[in-house]
Amino acid sequence: MEKRMKVYVYKEGEPPIVHDGPCKDIYTIEGRFIHEMEHGAGKFRTEDPERAHVYFMPFSVTWMVKYLYTPLSYNLTPLRHFVADYVSVISTNLGADHFMLACHDWGPHASRGSPLLNHNSIRVLCNANTSEGFTPRKDVSLPEIHLYGGNIPTQLRSPPPPSSHRPHLAFFAGGLHGPIRPILLRHWKDRNDTDLRVFEYLPKASPLDYHTFMLRSKFCLCPSGHEVASPRIVEAIYAECVPVILSESYVLPFSDVLRWEAFSVQVGVSEIPRLKEILGGIGEREYLRLKSGVRSVRRHFVLNQPAKRFDVFHMILHSVWLRRLDLKNLVA
Repeated sequence: MEKRMKVYVYKEGEPPIVHDGPCKDIYTIEGRFIHEMEHGAGKFRTEDPERAHVYFMPFSVTWMVKYLYTPLSYNLTPLRHFVADYVSVISTNLGADHFMLACHDWGPHASRGSPLLNHNSIRVLCNANTSEGFTPRKDVSLPEIHLYGGNIPTQLRSPPPPSSHRPHLAFFAGGLHGPIRPILLRHWKDRNDTDLRVFEYLPKASPLDYHTFMLRSKFCLCPSGHEVASPRIVEAIYAECVPVILSESYVLPFSDVLRWEAFSVQVGVSEIPRLKEILGGIGEREYLRLKSGVRSVRRHFVLNQPAKRFDVFHMILHSVWLRRLDLKNLVA
């Protein structure tokens, strides 16, 4: 892929909705990918559309929401109209060699503005929910990465050595939204259990902050919220805290090449009442194997500027490359 893949970035459109995107906070990856493709893609980018294997549509769904959406209207029509208009300008035959990228929850809704894009093209989405139309054969699951101020939180930049003691079995703190978190909190919230630390919000009197709790826990609970993706998964990986995936219909990022069972634990929603039993039943040898797996994959979820080999930017392009090859072979 590194030697052959060429990406053409469409020049049509004006900032901020096109050629720009958020580079901080929860939608960081959307803006950072657009900026990398526009200004730093190096050997991957070509100015000659005839040489391209794939064509990138550099619009930002997050900025569509900011500039086109009327707050509290729940009317997503302006987003769909923008996508339909953009597609009509750049191509009359949008196919499997085109891709978009969006981390905002409404990325799938925006893509439906163009049936060609929605059904034919590659959609790189954080909201990778098969129950809502995400198609693993052609779409790419994008990790949600929350960078505070545009950088990895200080505590998570250099995790403690593997031999360091982690006194807590598992940890979660987060708002009560979506269908899964209420179940988790109903069973485990504020039990004053020194093994399973589950909070809706951290107590103000707590001597530990959110990320320090992660660094002091063996397992980090990652339940879905309103949508399937959660930035906690990547935060857990940065903290080298084994992610516990509590989700339904979620296609995990880069699962074409990463064996998630080697560095995470998946627990069914119906098994949440048995969470302590399940995690406590994982022996020390198995836990160390999982933790070693987390350490091994950490570099694949890091956003470097500029991008480096094997980081998340390269993993995204590799996933797009695989979809392009698969869809091309399928058509052939």
